[in-house]
Amino acid sequence: MGRKILQSTIKQKKKLLIATDSFLPRWDGIARFLAEMIPKLKNEYDITVLAPAFKGHENIDFGIRIIWIKAFNFKISDYQPAKFDNKKISEEVNQADIVWIQTIGPIGATAIKQAKKAKKPLLAYNHSIEWELASESFSQIDPIKFIVELAIWVMARRYYNKCDLLLVPSKQVENTLNRAGIKTPKKIVKMGIDSKKFMPSQNKEKSKKDVGLNKEDTIIGFCGRLGREKDLVTLYRAFNQIQHEHEKVKLVIIGEGISKYKKMFNEKENIIMTGAKNNVIPYLQAMDIFVLPSITETSSLATMEAMSCELAVITTKVGSIPEYLVDKQNGLFFPKRNSYVLRKKIELLMKNPQMRKKLGEEARETIELNYSWEKTVQEIKQVLNQF
Repeated sequence: MGRKILQSTIKQKKKLLIATDSFLPRWDGIARFLAEMIPKLKNEYDITVLAPAFKGHENIDFGIRIIWIKAFNFKISDYQPAKFDNKKISEEVNQADIVWIQTIGPIGATAIKQAKKAKKPLLAYNHSIEWELASESFSQIDPIKFIVELAIWVMARRYYNKCDLLLVPSKQVENTLNRAGIKTPKKIVKMGIDSKKFMPSQNKEKSKKDVGLNKEDTIIGFCGRLGREKDLVTLYRAFNQIQHEHEKVKLVIIGEGISKYKKMFNEKENIIMTGAKNNVIPYLQAMDIFVLPSITETSSLATMEAMSCELAVITTKVGSIPEYLVDKQNGLFFPKRNSYVLRKKIELLMKNPQMRKKLGEEARETIELNYSWEKTVQEIKQVLNQF
């Protein structure tokens, strides 16, 4: 009798298909979100992930089924698109009880089309404003920049309007999608941070030493993809001036991306490139100042993680960042693409350790009070349970 009850319980476990065009070993906000979310869901759902077979994918194991879709050999900016595989994606969609989309690249868009055809419950999480992200992947003078933005907007509107529900990280993203003509019902589910993992350093000098940095250096840091939309050129220009006028200062860049940026940073003596890291916490704890110079974002998990680690943050006023960062209270803003103002803000914090400390403490309190990872997980479970 007990065995029958157990078998019945197993059979009732819903099959959740997660379709994404960005996944490990390519570290970005979507991959990090899924890396945290999947372990929280796999005990309640029979999870299958559709993801691109990036180099090194063989080493990824979450204890779930992962269907790897072959990727093209070329990259668009730092993005390597997956190939269209209607047959394989259709097979997985037909077996699923719920289809959850993370992107609208070749995998996400195909999964939406097949889920709609099979009349499967279909929802998506909007990690980015795709047409803005695509546009900023091109240089400012590229003549096809506007054409690409328009094409992605048309595609996003078409596919997101096929979904039953869109999960969005902020009111700002909801409003942007509404203005874009995306009429699908939306529910705000804020991105959360595990503040028990992303903790402040207990000993800053030791934290620096642990990752091979000089304890006497002021460490300015960035964590994220090395993409054009991150505008790392502005950070590079600001730091270039700073290092000429200040001794014992280093810039630490955590992440992978466009080779041009890697080469540019590697050529400078006081800039340290770590590459992508599975665990960024030790590096965040070693930093004194965190900078996000992005031109476009939605929530910016990297900024929230830095704030949770009690870092003084300097960022642009993009995406939903102004919803949780208040200038001169728990961080500092600077105008997009303005390396002069960024330099002045960094120098201000370099000269005022007490200001850094106050901003960092307020930043962590903001995350702890308003951006709980447990709440994010619970809200997503509640949504999934409705289908």
